[in-house]
Amino acid sequence: MPEVTINIGGRSFEVACQAGEEHYLQTAAKMLDDEAQILADQVGRMPEARMLLMAGLMLADKTASVEERVAEVQAKLNEREAEITALREAAAEPERIEVPVVPDAVTDTLAELAARAEAMAEAVEEKKRA
Repeated sequence: MPEVTINIGGRSFEVACQAGEEHYLQTAAKMLDDEAQILADQVGRMPEARMLLMAGLMLADKTASVEERVAEVQAKLNEREAEITALREAAAEPERIEVPVVPDAVTDTLAELAARAEAMAEAVEEKKRA
């Protein structure tokens, strides 16, 4: 198990970690050191335990804020995904439109009646002329 030396608040600490996690440990230590530096600039020198506690609490506060924001964004994302799903389902089912179909026999009969009516109209016109 590798040991890594980290610096927080101007103090060095030897910390063991799993193989391959050294980079993550250094990154976390840097975040804690940044918070400790803010405390040191504001308050000055303080006992090691108090400095680590306060820096840890400051990071926890930031983490809680980020987690809250992530939850809000996740809720909005879930809403949008539900809207997309609803729109896809609505689009998947085409609207059914029923169009009445006139049978060929009716069309033929109407054409025959029209022809008869025209013939009768011509006969009436001929009688008028005569």
